[in-house]
Amino acid sequence: MSSVPHRTTLFVFSLRIHLSTSSSRTSSLLRSSSSYLILSRSLCFNSSVTFSPLDNFPKKQKKRAHGEQKWQVKPKMDAFSESSDRSASVVAEAVNDQFGGLSLEENNTHVPVLPSHTTSNHSVQNLVWKPKSYGTVGGSSSATNLSKCFGGNLLENFTVDNSTYCDAQIRATFYPKFENEKTDQEIRTRMIEMVSKGLATLEVSLKHSGSLFMYAGNTGGAYAKNSFGNIYTAVGVFVLSRMFKEAWGTKALKKEAEFNDFLEKNRMCISMELVTAVLGDHGQRPLDDYVVVTAVTELGNGKPKFYSTSEIIAFCRRWRLPTNHVWLFSTRKSVTSFFAAFDALCEEGIATSVCRALDEVADISVPGSKDHVKVQGEILEGLVARIVSSQSAIDMENVLKDHPPPPCDGANLDLGLSLREICAAHRSNEKQMKALLKSVGPSFCASDVDWFGDESYPKNADKSVITKFLQSQPADYSTSKLQEMVRLMKEKRLPAAFKCYHNFHRANDISPDNLFYKLVVHVHSDSGFRRYQKEMRHMPSLWPLYRGFFVDINLFKSNKGRDLMALNNAVKDASENGGQQGKDGLADDDANLMIKLKFLTYKLRTFLIRNGLSVLFKEGPASYKDYYLRQMKIWGTSDGKQKELGKMLDEWATYIRRKHGNRQLSSSIYLSEAEPFLEQYAKRSSKNQVLIGSAGKLVRTEDFLAIVDGDLDEEGDLVKKERAPATPEPALKEAVQKNEGLIVFFPGIPGCAKSALCKELLNDPGGFGDDRPVHTLMGDLVKGKYWPKVADECRKKPQSIMLADKNAPNEDVWRQIEDMCRRTRASAVPIVADSEGTDSNPYSVDALAVFMFRVLQRVNHPGKLDKASSNAGYVLLMFYHLYEGKNRKEFESELIERFGSLIQMPLLKSDRSPLPDPVKLVLEEGIDLFNLHSRRHGRLESTKGTYAAEWTKWEKQLRDNLVANSEYLNSIQVPFESAVHQVREELKRIAKGEYKPPSSEKTKHGSIVFAAINLPATQVHSLLEKLAAANPTVRSFLEGKKKMIKEKLERSHVTLAHKRSHGVAAVASYGQHLNREVPVELTELIYNDKMAALTAHVGSVDGETIVSKNEWPHVTLWTAKGVTAKEANTLPQLYLEGKASRLLIDPPVGISGPLEFF
Repeated sequence: MSSVPHRTTLFVFSLRIHLSTSSSRTSSLLRSSSSYLILSRSLCFNSSVTFSPLDNFPKKQKKRAHGEQKWQVKPKMDAFSESSDRSASVVAEAVNDQFGGLSLEENNTHVPVLPSHTTSNHSVQNLVWKPKSYGTVGGSSSATNLSKCFGGNLLENFTVDNSTYCDAQIRATFYPKFENEKTDQEIRTRMIEMVSKGLATLEVSLKHSGSLFMYAGNTGGAYAKNSFGNIYTAVGVFVLSRMFKEAWGTKALKKEAEFNDFLEKNRMCISMELVTAVLGDHGQRPLDDYVVVTAVTELGNGKPKFYSTSEIIAFCRRWRLPTNHVWLFSTRKSVTSFFAAFDALCEEGIATSVCRALDEVADISVPGSKDHVKVQGEILEGLVARIVSSQSAIDMENVLKDHPPPPCDGANLDLGLSLREICAAHRSNEKQMKALLKSVGPSFCASDVDWFGDESYPKNADKSVITKFLQSQPADYSTSKLQEMVRLMKEKRLPAAFKCYHNFHRANDISPDNLFYKLVVHVHSDSGFRRYQKEMRHMPSLWPLYRGFFVDINLFKSNKGRDLMALNNAVKDASENGGQQGKDGLADDDANLMIKLKFLTYKLRTFLIRNGLSVLFKEGPASYKDYYLRQMKIWGTSDGKQKELGKMLDEWATYIRRKHGNRQLSSSIYLSEAEPFLEQYAKRSSKNQVLIGSAGKLVRTEDFLAIVDGDLDEEGDLVKKERAPATPEPALKEAVQKNEGLIVFFPGIPGCAKSALCKELLNDPGGFGDDRPVHTLMGDLVKGKYWPKVADECRKKPQSIMLADKNAPNEDVWRQIEDMCRRTRASAVPIVADSEGTDSNPYSVDALAVFMFRVLQRVNHPGKLDKASSNAGYVLLMFYHLYEGKNRKEFESELIERFGSLIQMPLLKSDRSPLPDPVKLVLEEGIDLFNLHSRRHGRLESTKGTYAAEWTKWEKQLRDNLVANSEYLNSIQVPFESAVHQVREELKRIAKGEYKPPSSEKTKHGSIVFAAINLPATQVHSLLEKLAAANPTVRSFLEGKKKMIKEKLERSHVTLAHKRSHGVAAVASYGQHLNREVPVELTELIYNDKMAALTAHVGSVDGETIVSKNEWPHVTLWTAKGVTAKEANTLPQLYLEGKASRLLIDPPVGISGPLEFF
């Protein structure tokens, strides 16, 4: 039986102490049982102080609409007059003098220190006296009083003034997300280069298919990717507790308490991959529910410090937590072999074959404490490869020696009801969470307030928390850096949400001048991380933007703040905390090199089947086929696999539509239908089995699936919206068919000459070289919504060419065009003005200047955007900023990926002189003014709002400068006639079906089957001609076979190793010599009536002999019909048996060729 803690009556004591400075201090102590100690202390520095018990707090906060919140940068503090290197004791003495007769005997007294407004990486300790409290709300019984603490108008009445401070500390976080700007192939090349030079080690780990779960202790909290206090975190806490029971057995309760105490005292957070069968389907339903630790973070009081992998393993083995399978590659041979091994397995790899191959080629292999095959299954999501310190291999060896794998004391014990049994017994969201939390005990769940709070009071806090957080003075360096991050993200309008919640754990510390909140920073898309990363290049002192980002915020008053500011900055604190895991001497770009490598057997299930359900059921099999073909094209899937998967997916579409009709299958349980189908399909042939990877032994989840209440997901309190999968676009076409429609559109800016171009194209007597009619719709003349009218025209005339004369500046419009293409079987081609772009915009300032110049030369424009428009400059800046967030390469690559083609319309001459300084200056001033205006007023017209006068002045300056430099602006433009001619020719090629889309820079790796030396066909053919001329028998043999031999010689090679015959590792081992020239000597010709081949002796590269895994290295010249090339391996034996002829080549002929993978 679980013991119920003895509860005692709470007593409230109020103690008033008169200070020499006429201030007063109130100390309140709340005592509970020995099991749950709640101690709250508030310091208030007011001339008159009255303490109100918690019971007198208003029970419910009055709601009201908040007006626009404004903030201003606080003026800088006076400079410090004394040296900054004075000791902390001097400061403490000064503080005691300030407080006169106040005497406190307590070990945790804070030393007040001056704030620093520096933006450098130097850290400072606490700037002001911060209210300190101990303990937390103990158990759900305390939750009944939460409304008394959080009710009323505390936040509304909390005003920000000179005595307002904020203490913000990161409470949980995962690794920063860095978007690599290089292609995957460029990243691979750089990784190989760094390892080869001894500058770094490549670390590879398994990617388990689950959800991110973070845990910071029983009061620090449990967190999902962008949320907390829901079924995801309840499941996470339960599974983590279960891991302790399995590892420690009868000692589990004691170790759980020690572990939570350790995390709390050291302010640490552990991040895990949470793999369960109750939270919805991924690639395969796991056989067991478990977690694997992926990160350990010391949060400290500043920048998080992430443990290295060797430190993670040491930490986990100390606490017997599950670790991942990790491989280290520290030599050129091993790292090239790794990438070759992946390329050999990328289309058919499963957990067993992948782990076996990597074990063979890695320098160090550290098996995970959870075997992927036993706990999750054979379907492996992928691998994560990243660059780490060159010291990592040595560190890992030391850790493995000092920390052997721990025992599992609870393996044979009855651990109570499992996760699946609890979820099956409780079929509501709330009941499941309560049952799970109750079963974990007090160590992992001392309080359930994060999940349930107070029924009479909402969990969410008002968004004005963020405003007051930014307005308040930072209490320490950490807070100032977090303010800097949030402020930048809001200024740059990054796609992120700042969600605020009441911190129920601090209920007993709440007072009108002391408020506590939790902040969740939720970045909505990868573009947000990418744009923030670019800002970091300009501001290196910025803290990284983390995935899974939770911050505790304390807003409080300190009337002694100004007096404390007068003290000198005597104590510097190491709040940078060593920073993020250290760069180990690597440059930033290299330190963040990381690549995710996923397997086709996983992507088949998740991307092609699960994510395609919406397209299949809503738009039908034809659109679904377009969807899956496009996905495989983007991935670079080999032609053979595309055909095999296409046949299987068409059969799947027919099967599931026949069974479910128009009722869409739920993606959370899609494997209930997909897995039996895949199992039956795999049984038909061994080829199908390789295609599927692994199927069967389905885990049924319908009875124990966790109930996700209120349409939430692990992304954090998001209402799920029906939307198409990430890329439901039509497949890339190698040629646009003439019997289809064509939509020409313009992702441009006013002044890009789209209307003039459309007019020229429409009036071209030659048309587009075929009989399809050409139509246009001018956006400025269309009433109502433009793109639906274009869609109507395309439906009425499905085989026509539509010139969509309107700017299409964002992804919402692009999706509408994609939808038109799917529904009408049309193709689309974007025309963009050619420009170099900037770091964050596909259009350069030079291009913007030309666009503005053209617009301000217009007269009587149908859209009324011409020289008579008082705000023309503002309108163009608004369009310009619609493209913000993508550079030119990203912009064009996305368009090519979506539509399979792109035409660049010439705009600026390449040999032009730089933009005149006055023009450049006025444009930069306009961009700055636009940023100010949009931050304050959003999309309010420039003629209204705070900056109306500034806009009027700027518009005049813009016109004056453009007119003064009109000669220059005219001279740098490519002649319009030339631009029209180039675009027309490209469009004709597309219309005729002769256009092949440019590469979208997605490197195709395919699936490696064998390693070989590729020989030049001309040299081998020349050798055969010489042999035939010198030997009548050979000449007679070759007669009639020349055509077949010539075809064979186009692929002439010496096979070194084959995946099927010698294994993946054997093939991968040649990766270090990839593309190197290898000498080969041809010494004899062996032949009979069924086949012929040349004996080959392979030479060396850099003094290392290239050894073929074949017993008889050779070049196959010819095989008769029905004879496979593999049978040529038997020719030497057939010669010994007298069943083949041999001709020695004396002297041997030497040729060379590159070592390649096929």
